[in-house]
Amino acid sequence: QVQLQESGPGLVKPSQMLSLTCTVSGGSITTSYYAWSWIRQPPGKGLEWMGAIAYDGSTYYSPSLKSRTSISRDTSKNQFSLQLSSVTPEDTAVYYCVRETYSTGLYEDWGQGTQVTVSS
Repeated sequence: QVQLQESGPGLVKPSQMLSLTCTVSGGSITTSYYAWSWIRQPPGKGLEWMGAIAYDGSTYYSPSLKSRTSISRDTSKNQFSLQLSSVTPEDTAVYYCVRETYSTGLYEDWGQGTQVTVSS
């Protein structure tokens, strides 16, 4: 069974960059046909898909966040990462890394989530 674990700073200052890493165990991030996404949930709001990196390294971003978001991977460590630049307090959220199965379109495997607060 695939397990995902987010890691990174819990506090980021405004205007700085938010960087998170997801470590995957029990399966390879290069296995066809899966995509590896970042999804966040601000306090009191719904889930927001931010972007994904597919098994072949292709990347996809939410149009509303594309200018500030970068997703990359390290296949040697079976990890993928999120970078979000120029953060504001509105980027405060619980951030999840998630595996999507292409055949079903379902987000079936989730990390436990990590709280990131943007504050000076």
